[in-house]
Amino acid sequence: MPIYMDRHDLPGISLQDAAEAHHKDVELQETYSCKAMTYWADEKRGNAFCLIEAPDKQAVHDLHNKAHGLIPHEIIEVDDQVVELFLGRIHDPVAGADEELSQLFDTAYRAIMVIESSNFLNRVEANQFTLFNQKFHSSVKKSIQKFKGRVILLNNNSYLLSFKSVTNAVLCALKIQNNFKYITPKFDSYLRRLKIGICIGSPVTDKELIFQDAINLSTFMCEVVKEQVVLSSEIKTVYDQENQNAFLNSEGVRTLKSREEKFLIKLMDFINTRWNDPTLSNEDLCENLGYSRSQVYRKLMNLTGKSPNAFIRDFRLHKALKSLYDQKGNISEVAYESGFNSPAYFTRCFQDKYGILPSKYLQQHAN
Repeated sequence: MPIYMDRHDLPGISLQDAAEAHHKDVELQETYSCKAMTYWADEKRGNAFCLIEAPDKQAVHDLHNKAHGLIPHEIIEVDDQVVELFLGRIHDPVAGADEELSQLFDTAYRAIMVIESSNFLNRVEANQFTLFNQKFHSSVKKSIQKFKGRVILLNNNSYLLSFKSVTNAVLCALKIQNNFKYITPKFDSYLRRLKIGICIGSPVTDKELIFQDAINLSTFMCEVVKEQVVLSSEIKTVYDQENQNAFLNSEGVRTLKSREEKFLIKLMDFINTRWNDPTLSNEDLCENLGYSRSQVYRKLMNLTGKSPNAFIRDFRLHKALKSLYDQKGNISEVAYESGFNSPAYFTRCFQDKYGILPSKYLQQHAN
């Protein structure tokens, strides 16, 4: 049967309230062909989350309604293995011989970290990059283990991580940043690119996938914000609370304000739907974001260090670079599919940005 995770918005809920509701679900679960697997609760935020094996979403709704009347505000289908990767468990813990587990002290909120370490130029100096890559991944894995992070996804150039502790997430990022300076420091700068974004996320939102909002924001911070390490406003607030406002080394680290996060999300939601439209203009951007040309210019320069036109062009170039890396077409096809009006202009922009002709790059990545 499918497995669902739901979110209840319950201001004032206590851990005891959540435990009692879960026990009532367990008592009635067979009536609705369900299995109440476990739950999480956050007293401060006023949320509770349930993990339930059920025939469909309606069965989850009906079970809750009959058991205690607390109707979920959102329900998403999840993969139990993915849930366990993010949250560390998919069942209620088993009490030891001398203890009783009546309440679970786990909020289900996690610090979500995205790390990006490459720009797909890695075959320009293949042997050099291989050595760098090995040292980088070895260093990152040691830091993740030290600070109790959970690896959700890993490929050649990025990590998706989950941390139960905000402090551990921040310290892990700073450790990776510091170690990065000493990994093959003589290598060309483009081989030594590092970006880290961290935000706090709810596992269930109005998106279809678990932690999707947090993953999106952390990814946007990596891809767009000019600083090397970027923290959400909530990450910094919780870190300060956990550490009595202890000094945080801010070299290469930026904390976004809440209004900057909202602007970034709105910007990227729009760009991700229009980036390959050759008619996309600065005016379209301003109209969609609801700001004047001068406001959009200032906000983009502050976040990215780029003008609106440069931001759109570089976003397209990065997408084109990945398409060439993945062998998704010839130069003309990739140019047009990336929103450029002519292959010649695309070639000139590509060489200006990456220091290599797209034809040469495509040859280096040929199978």
